[in-house]
Amino acid sequence: MRKPCCDKQGTNKGAWSKQEDQKLIDYIRSHGEGSWRSLPKAAGLHRCGKSCRLRWINYLRPDIKRGNFAQDEEDLIIKLHALLGNRWSLIAGRLPGRTDNEVKNYWNSHIKRKLISMGIDPNNHRLNQTLPTPYPNPPSASMNDASQPLKSCAAVDNDRISDAASCLDDETPAAAPHVDLDLTIAAPSPKPLSTTVQQKRQIVDKLVIAEDVGTDEPPPTTLLLFS
Repeated sequence: MRKPCCDKQGTNKGAWSKQEDQKLIDYIRSHGEGSWRSLPKAAGLHRCGKSCRLRWINYLRPDIKRGNFAQDEEDLIIKLHALLGNRWSLIAGRLPGRTDNEVKNYWNSHIKRKLISMGIDPNNHRLNQTLPTPYPNPPSASMNDASQPLKSCAAVDNDRISDAASCLDDETPAAAPHVDLDLTIAAPSPKPLSTTVQQKRQIVDKLVIAEDVGTDEPPPTTLLLFS
């Protein structure tokens, strides 16, 4: 575990006074920056070593450049941030007279918002690719689905039966027109007999008549019943 830079008890906190600033300036001009741990005690300051370092680097250093950032400085910050990221001390080292804290504050308050307004992602310095918004569902369909209550199984079955019945009704053909048909059955007319069949029937009739009368007349010799 790292040892704290100084004893927190008995140190001043808050805004620096003009007397404290002058003590720090006089000591560094005479002895240089040196070790920030031992500087507060040597300079006669009741301050933490970290507080003395930040006060000197960010406010009391003679080469600090005050005022607004120029356009060339802003462009350089954007290029360096694209290469180095949030390494503010390295970025400030390329800007003479600018501190890392000042560069960081200017990035968050001005440059970052400017890039976002231009449609550029300040994290990777790329254009934001916005996906097309999907086509919304028709409001009528969604409202109908939400407004209709859920049907029970019996209701669903009844709906299916009614749908099937309606389909059968649609498929039933139209009634045929009334036709008055005469369904009287008549006996078929006899076909004319051939000459041979007529001769055979005549011979048979003569035999029958002869038997009934009792004559001894011999039957004809040429009786062809079946040919």
